[in-house]
Amino acid sequence: MIANPQRLTPGEYLALETESSVKHEYRNGLVWARAGTSDRHNTIALNLALAIGAQLRGSHGSVYFAEVKARLEECNCFYYPDLFVTCDPQDQETTHYKRFPKLIIEVLSDSTEAFDRGDKFRDYRTLPSLEEYVLVSTKAPQVEAFRRTGSNLWLLQAYGSGDLLVLESIDLSVPMAEIYVDVNPNPE
Repeated sequence: MIANPQRLTPGEYLALETESSVKHEYRNGLVWARAGTSDRHNTIALNLALAIGAQLRGSHGSVYFAEVKARLEECNCFYYPDLFVTCDPQDQETTHYKRFPKLIIEVLSDSTEAFDRGDKFRDYRTLPSLEEYVLVSTKAPQVEAFRRTGSNLWLLQAYGSGDLLVLESIDLSVPMAEIYVDVNPNPE
C-alpha cells in the first residue's frame, strides 16, 4: 500500500523515516508501509540472527535485524530486509542504512512473498556486493539460497527438513532444525 502517492527524493524519504513511528520502504520515489509479521516469522528471523551473530562475533562483519535499511543506489530503493550482513568498512559511515550487504535474508509471508521473489530480488541483484539472497519459508522447513557466481549468474540451492543450511558468504552452516526451533506449530 502506497503511504504517500507523491514521489519523494531519497532525502525526503529519510527525513520522513526519522519522524515516523511506522517503517516505510522506498522504491524510486514511492513510499509504502512495511507489512507486520507473525510470531513464526519473528522466531525464525531471531533464530537466524542469533546463529549469524555468533558466527560474526569478533569479525569485521555485522548482522542487522529488521531495523536498518539497505540502500540500493542503482535502482533508487531503500528496503528493510529481515536480516542482512555487511562486512564493508564503508557501511560504518551511516547509521540508518547500509549500502554494501553481502548476504540478505527475507523470511516469507503471504503478503510479501511474490514481491520478495520478484521485483525485490531483481532490485537486490543491482548490489555489486551481494553474494547471497536467501528466502525462508514460515510454513515449512524450506529455505532457498540464491548465490551469485563469478559470471554474475544466480544459482539456487534448496534446503529442507533435516538439511544443513550453508551460508557461503559468511562461512556458516546451521541445521535447519535450529532455524525452526521454538516456531509456533500453528500455521499463519
